[in-house]
Formats: sequence, C-alpha cells, structure tokens
Amino acid sequence: MSNIIIGIILGIVQGISEWLPVSSKTQVLVASTYLLHLTFQQAYSFGLFMEIGTIIAAIIYFRKEIWSLLRVLTLRGTHEEKRLFIYVLIATVITGLIGAPLYIYADSLTGIPLGIPMIIVGAILIVDAIVIRYSRKKQTALGTNTRKFKDLKIRDYILIGIVQGIAALPGISRSGITTSAMLLMKVEPDEAFRLSFIIGIFAAIGAFGLTLLASHTNVSAAVSTIGTEGLIAAIIAATLISLFLINFLIKVAGKSKIVYLTAALGLLAIFGGLVALMTGLAG
Repeated sequence: MSNIIIGIILGIVQGISEWLPVSSKTQVLVASTYLLHLTFQQAYSFGLFMEIGTIIAAIIYFRKEIWSLLRVLTLRGTHEEKRLFIYVLIATVITGLIGAPLYIYADSLTGIPLGIPMIIVGAILIVDAIVIRYSRKKQTALGTNTRKFKDLKIRDYILIGIVQGIAALPGISRSGITTSAMLLMKVEPDEAFRLSFIIGIFAAIGAFGLTLLASHTNVSAAVSTIGTEGLIAAIIAATLISLFLINFLIKVAGKSKIVYLTAALGLLAIFGGLVALMTGLAG
C-alpha cells in the first residue's frame, strides 16, 4: 500500500473521529499502529500531531470567530467579542494546566485499556440525550429555557477547561467530553457543539506544540515512516472531512433530532470502547 493511500486513510480517520465521541488520537493510534507498524508512544504522538488537519478546518469554518478574537487583541472588539475572548482564554489556560501534565504522564504509561474511557464518554452522551429530552418536555410544560453562551459564567468557563484538559488522556474524546459537559450544564445543543469546537482549536494547537516539544523523536519516526507525500495527503483529507462534519453536526444540533444524534454518538462511543477492550488495545 502506497504512503499516499495510507495518508488518505489516516486523514479520513482523523477527520471523522475528531468530531465524534470516539477519541481521534486513539483511532489514529490504532490505524497508524496497524498501517505503519508504529510503537504505542509513536502512534499516540502521531495521533496528536495529526490534529493539524482539523485545526486548519476549524480555523476556516470559524474564521469569523477567530477574527473576533483578533479584534479584541487590537482593543476594537464588541462586548460579545470580549466575552468570547474571555471564554477562550480561561478555558484554554485551564486546559493547558490540566492537560499538559496528563499528556506527559500518559506518554510514559503502558498497559492501560483504552476502551474504558470511551465507554464512559458514551454513557455520558446517552445521559445527555435523556437530559435533553426531559429538559425539552419540561420547557414545554413550564416555559423554562436552556442556557445560551451569554448565560455562562466564569465558573462555567473554568469547568469546561478542566473537562477539556482531562481529554489529554488516551481514549477520551475531547469534543465528546466537552460537549457532554455543556449539555449537562443545559447549554443549548448547537451552542454546546459550537463552543466546544471553538476552544478545541486552541487545545489542538497546544497539543500539537506540546507533542513537537515533548515527543519530537516519536513524531519524527512516524513522519519518516509515512513520508512527506503521505503526510500531506493525510492533512488534506483530514481538513476536507472535518469541514463537512463540523457543518453537519452544528446544523443537526440545532434541530429536534439532536436527542437521537446524541444517543447515537453515545452508542458509537460505547461500541468503539467495547471493540478496543475485546481486541486488548492498551497503551
């Protein structure tokens, strides 16, 4: 199999799994271990490195929000833009404080069953679906409202950052766990997906940078194995797939079918976790 084909396959895996609750770094880890015969540490580092494709896609999709953040830095932002800036700043700093030590710790571990965290995230998503369904019935009966971004407080930003930091561990989906946390906080589904994906840009950039600094040897080994042409193919494939899925998930999240989507994502995560356990996949 040529490196370009392998790269496209890995890019598709990254582009799909980044936005689903199945842990993209774990899925790329599995695929690259099988296709490139990498060690666990090399494959884990490569899984984080591959987020460059989804970073590009997210920046393209959320270019207006990124521009808003830049406006704040030039002291020209509106009140809402400043609120978004504070949210991103606090969540990202907390994510770094929690996630960086966990990544360094996880990078040295072996023998950890990767399926368990995926099953936990899947169970949380199913709980989310039940909560959303119950909340909507309650809203219809009592006229209560879900929360929008403007209703979130500093403590909510901190909690979201903590949850996102925990996703540095193998087997835990960043988008899955942060979206789940916000849904449990009664944030409107489309807002939860959007806010999760926006801070995910900066978490992914941080993970990418930390991987290069802390695990450059493992990354170099993986890149040399797949080759330049394979790496470029992987990044392009991940970017294109990611653009489609971001748009799809946010649009569906704003509709009544979000209950079924959330439940389906939960079942998908549980299935992936069970498969990982049955195949004995461990770090």
